Amino acid sequence: MEDTPATTVAQPQGRRERNKLRVKTRIYEAAMDLFKQQGYDQTSVDEITKEADVARGTFFNHFQRKEDLIAEWGERRRLQLRRGLVAEDISPARVEDIRVAISRCMSILAATSLQDPALTKAVLTAWVRTGSPLHEQPYVAGMFGEFVEAGQRLGDISPAVDSGLAGNLLRDIYLGTLYRWIQAPEGEADLEADLQSACTTLLDGLLPRCPSPK
Repeated sequence: MEDTPATTVAQPQGRRERNKLRVKTRIYEAAMDLFKQQGYDQTSVDEITKEADVARGTFFNHFQRKEDLIAEWGERRRLQLRRGLVAEDISPARVEDIRVAISRCMSILAATSLQDPALTKAVLTAWVRTGSPLHEQPYVAGMFGEFVEAGQRLGDISPAVDSGLAGNLLRDIYLGTLYRWIQAPEGEADLEADLQSACTTLLDGLLPRCPSPK
């Protein structure tokens, strides 16, 4: 999923654990290469194990089913988001400008997808088709909700706003924009610009604060 072999957990210290991680990473990277080349549905476990040069049983030692590769892809993206926020020193506890904070979150999310657009398009399509958005924990929504609460503490966002609902709306904007981007002809959509524009529309609201004169 567009990240380094140190993915969802801290690097193991023992030789056995390091070897297991290397094998898992090799399987994962082989799968991602095949998904990108020929599509998720068109790729079998046997093809993945052949590409990774491991036995079929070895695959199932690390992934119970092919769909688990999508979950791993999603977890690596979440890790990359967390790393990006840490690198830019952005957190709900330290936010000073809620607009800037949410804008930077969207930029990091866009950059994660744009690192390997072909892979993002291949796996995101499978992620949606397998129903993952419905049963996975809405990590991004929770993150946005925490930033909304920070904005409320600053007085920038009304305390009457439901932070959970606002977080889900921002997640919907992110996923909807991302999905439209993967469907657009190459070069005809700007993911970063579209995310920022959609975010601004939500934060500004659709209606003017004061009624227009008749």
